[in-house]
Parts: sequence; structure tokens; C-alpha cells
Amino acid sequence: MSVTSIPQKPQQTRQKKSGFREWLDSVVFAVIAATLIRWLIFSAFVIPTPSMENSLLVGDYLFVSRLHYGTTTPVTPLQLPLTHQTIWGTNIPSYFDWIKLPQYRLPGFTDIKRGDVVVFNLPVEHPDAYNKYSSVLPDLHPHPLDLRSNYIKRCVAIAGDKLEVRGGQVYVNGTAQANPVRMQSEYFVSTTTAVNEQNVFRKNGITDFSQFTETFNDTIASNDESGYIIKTTSTLVEKLRDLDFVKRVEPIHTSKGLKEPYLFPATDLLYWNKDNYGPIDIPKKGVTIPMNELNIALYGEVIKNYDGNDDLEIKNGKILQSGKALTSYTFRQDYYFMMGDNRHNSADSRYWGFVPKDHIVGKAVFVWMSIDPDPASFVNKIRWDRIFRIIE
Repeated sequence: MSVTSIPQKPQQTRQKKSGFREWLDSVVFAVIAATLIRWLIFSAFVIPTPSMENSLLVGDYLFVSRLHYGTTTPVTPLQLPLTHQTIWGTNIPSYFDWIKLPQYRLPGFTDIKRGDVVVFNLPVEHPDAYNKYSSVLPDLHPHPLDLRSNYIKRCVAIAGDKLEVRGGQVYVNGTAQANPVRMQSEYFVSTTTAVNEQNVFRKNGITDFSQFTETFNDTIASNDESGYIIKTTSTLVEKLRDLDFVKRVEPIHTSKGLKEPYLFPATDLLYWNKDNYGPIDIPKKGVTIPMNELNIALYGEVIKNYDGNDDLEIKNGKILQSGKALTSYTFRQDYYFMMGDNRHNSADSRYWGFVPKDHIVGKAVFVWMSIDPDPASFVNKIRWDRIFRIIE
């Protein structure tokens, strides 16, 4: 029996990639992988302002989990990878808003809870809102929903809660809430003499202070009493009270009934300030409210700009739809109330309102690096005690 051999297919020699091609392939793969991780799993952020002190410090680098609450799909797909609003080191926009897609949120494994430290897109960069808040946040610019500036605050009230601040203390549904461990407030420190600011304040981690020599008001300082106005934690306040040249330390709170300018909402119907705010109901999906004068002041902007209503207008104290005044309204998504832990130095929901759920980016998980922007020496530039600190 004869066997006929099958001719083998001639082997083709694969052309070897050039060094530049291999480098380019590696870069493309790295960019795609980094973009997917940044969008789907976690993102890295740095703290630029002191609004969350003393929980988070300027120069803290942190990881934010997008998995906790579920990541959102892009609204603005025409964007340079690994950028946010502008091309690195320039003011050139890194995106085109020619195409806008509907947003969807992928399933997460938890909901936002009171006390969570949350990163979100700043709502008032909405094209119809940013001009109104330029006195509070002077660098506002309009951006698409998914490309608005990233802010980080603590969620103090969730959808359906009734929030009130009394004398600086947050109450939710009538119950006083536990203050963050490192929450920072403003105090008057009365001293018998001028102090060495480096040894007394900076050495104890107090960086926000100013000398006080005039009568502030009768409840804080008496005539000719001198001292300092500081922002610090309650723990450090107790430490200051033990110093022999400190006569007393008193918290500074704005009196109830004293109206503070630039607060949300901008209305003459309410006399609120940062220390005495509310009560206010946080909008919840499915909840219906009557459209009276107060509710229009509180929720009109939310209904018009963030709840998917492009055909509404606020005119003469009324919300109009196709020229007809609404008598009631049912919210289409949940909202949250955010506050900074540095309670007297934070532009937060008290000044610009609620955060819609579709603006939520993720939960701040831990600090992976911390660099002091103004260290006493180069050796102390890295805050070693903050590396891999879990965010509480």
C-alpha cells in the first residue's frame, strides 16, 4: 500500500517589528489599560485645598473607588485619554462636545451612606448655573456633566433626609450626628502674651491662624483682650487649653437668625448661615412636593438643571412647563448634601446646593502618598505618617 505524502505549506517568515513599533504598541496598550482602570475600577486624585482638613490635607494623594457606587458610562466620548478638562499643562480643552451620550450607572456593591467621603462632579458648572455662583467659586466654567470639576466632601445627608445645622452641629432627622474624628472648626484663643507661632501652632499641626487684637464681639472677646483666631480640631483645642499662657479657648459660631450672603438658596425667605442652616429636605427619587414659593426657591434649580427637564423655565417666581405653571413636582433621581470637614472654610452644599446622583464619581478609600506643600525642611516634605492611611 503506497502512501502519498502531503506537501507542507511553505513557512512564511514573520517580519520582526521595529523598536519604534514595539514601543508604540506598548504605549497604546498602557494607555488603553490605564483608561479602562481609571474609568471602571479606581482613580487617583490629589487634595488641592484645605476644605477637608484635618481629615484630608493639602498634598494628600488618594485612591477613589468607582466600584463602590458603580461607575458611570461616558457622556462625552470625544475626549483625549487620561485627561479631564484640558490637555496637560495647557488651557486647551481636551474634549469635543459634538456628541453627547445618555449616562448609565453600572451596578455597585453599596449605596452612599452618611459619613462617606465622596468625590463628585461639581453640579454648578452646569451652563445655566455657573454664572450664578461665581462669587463663591470664582474659577467656575461650564462643562459637560462627566467633565465638571472633581470635588471631595463628606456626605452628611442622603436622599429623603431632613438636615439641619444648629450652632455648628449637624442634625439629621432630628438626631445629632457624630462629628468626623478630625473635623476642624474655628476658635478664639485668648492669650496673656504673644506666642511663638512656630512652636505653639505649626508644631501642633495648626496652619490656619491669625493674630487678633481688636474686639471681635461681646461673646468672643472682651475689650482689650488679645489672642488668635485659629481653625483646628477639638483634640488640639484641649491641648491648647493646658498651656499656661492660654486664658481660654472658645468656639466661634455665627448667631442664629443672622443671614449670611452667598448661601444656598439665594432667597429673602430664609435667614440661614453656615452654623445655623435648615431644616431642609434632601430630594429623593419618587417624592412629590408642592410648587409653592419656598419650594421653588429651594428646589427650582434642581428641577430645571439636573432632573432631566429641558423644557422648563423659572419665571416670576414660578416654574413653567410649556408656558403652564407647575403645581407639584416628582423628583426623578436622588440627591445628597455634602459638607467639608473644615466646617468654617469649605464651599460646599451650604453654598451651592445638592449633589445629584448622576454626578457621583466614587468613594475616597485611602491616602497612598502625602506631600507637604510648605514644609519646614526638605526632609519633612513627605508626611510618612499619612501614607496608606484609610480615610475615615
